Amino acid sequence: MNLPRADSGAVPARGRGLLVVGDVVTDVVALHGSPLVHGTDTAARIRSVPGGAGANVACWAVRSGCREVALLARAGAESADWHREALERAGVRALLAVDDEVATATVIALVDASAERTFLTDSGAVLRLAAEDFAPSMLDGMGWLHLSGYLLFAATSRAAALLALRTALERGVPVSVDPASAGFLAELGPKRFLEYAEGAELLLPNADEARLLTGLPEPAEAAAELSRTFPRVVVTLGGGGAVVAAGGRVTGRVG
Repeated sequence: MNLPRADSGAVPARGRGLLVVGDVVTDVVALHGSPLVHGTDTAARIRSVPGGAGANVACWAVRSGCREVALLARAGAESADWHREALERAGVRALLAVDDEVATATVIALVDASAERTFLTDSGAVLRLAAEDFAPSMLDGMGWLHLSGYLLFAATSRAAALLALRTALERGVPVSVDPASAGFLAELGPKRFLEYAEGAELLLPNADEARLLTGLPEPAEAAAELSRTFPRVVVTLGGGGAVVAAGGRVTGRVG
């Protein structure tokens, strides 16, 4: 696999910070207590909130005690300031590339009475994150890089993600990857995704994504199989916690 080359030169010492290369999304959340009725109205509580897989990771990292967290993402001009302000209030350094042509990604999340979520996704500016939006200096002082798998699903954003991955590996900075979407993962194909994620220290799929990546029905089996490729794997199970695997076997369970 041919990855974009990182800049050459002196390699700064690793720090303790976290760089997330991912996404910001405008989430339109609709909570409906009764099933959707086709062709007419269904009562719901609706609100718009800043979100995105990458933004969520960055904000939770701050809340978990990481003192230096930065997020690189691309947002549309119409809401870039809103997202930047929300991230900075949460303690995240927002490295937002502003897109003047395409709006910020928008997700309509339909949440039923059991809290099951169904998503309608307009990727917008997310998949337009470009290699030139990333600078190797963004890794200065960072001890970890986290990549949102959404970026691997389109050529332009994939080039940016792989450049960040390659730069981190050359500097000895470990990388984690979240596959992010079972639907998009199925379209891309498990083999291609695993090739793109090569070199990551930690893979963080949910149960559906782990099944797709391995063809194995049980999350624990899938976690063990994936840990033959990645040093550490954590398969999340929603309310059921998570399965941890390393070296081809399950090493722990949470929840």
